[in-house]
Amino acid sequence: MFNKPFGCVTARRDTLYPTVMDYFSELHNDRLNPVGRLDRETTGLLLITDDGNWNQQLTHPAYHKKKTYLFTVLGDLTEDRRQFLENGILLKGSPVPTSPAKITLFKKDTLANILDTLHPEVRNAVRTNLPSHPVTYGEITISEGRKRQIRRMMKAVHCCVIELKRISIDDIHLDESLAPGKWKEIFPFEKNSPV
Repeated sequence: MFNKPFGCVTARRDTLYPTVMDYFSELHNDRLNPVGRLDRETTGLLLITDDGNWNQQLTHPAYHKKKTYLFTVLGDLTEDRRQFLENGILLKGSPVPTSPAKITLFKKDTLANILDTLHPEVRNAVRTNLPSHPVTYGEITISEGRKRQIRRMMKAVHCCVIELKRISIDDIHLDESLAPGKWKEIFPFEKNSPV
C-alpha cells in the first residue's frame, strides 16, 4: 500500500518526473509493478505488487472493481450535473458512455477561500480565475479505469478537477496514517487482514 504523492508518475522510469517505483528501489525487486495507474497530479492509494494474477484481478475491466476518490473541482457541480455523471456520460473521443458512478457532494466554497491550500503547481494554474469562482467538494466511486476518466467526466459538465485523491479500491482502504510518499506491506488475502 503506497500513498502516492502529487508530482510523481506511475511508471518504472521517466525522463521528466520522479516515478512511483523510485520509492521502492531499496527493495531491489524488479518484479514489483503498480496495480493500475494514477496520473501525476492524483494522490492517494496505489497498490504495488509482484503478484501478476492479483494485479490482473484488480485492474481488468471484466472484474468491475470499485475505486473511490475524494475530489475538489473548480465549478458548480449542481444536482443535475451530478445525476448526469452518475447515469453515465459520453467522454470526448469515446463512442461508449461511462459506467454508472456514485457521487456524494460534501460542500461548496469559493476559490479565494481555498487557494492557499492547493499544491503550488495547481494554485499557479488556477490563479487567473475569479476569487469568487465556485468550488465543489465530493466523493466519486467508479468501476472502470479509463485514462484520466474522472478529470474528463468533470470537464464534460464544465468543472475542472483541482484535487483528486484515491481512497479505496474495492475493500482495500488507504491507511490515513500513511504519509504521502510512504508505503507499508499489506496482506489482503488473509481473513483477518486489517485492510
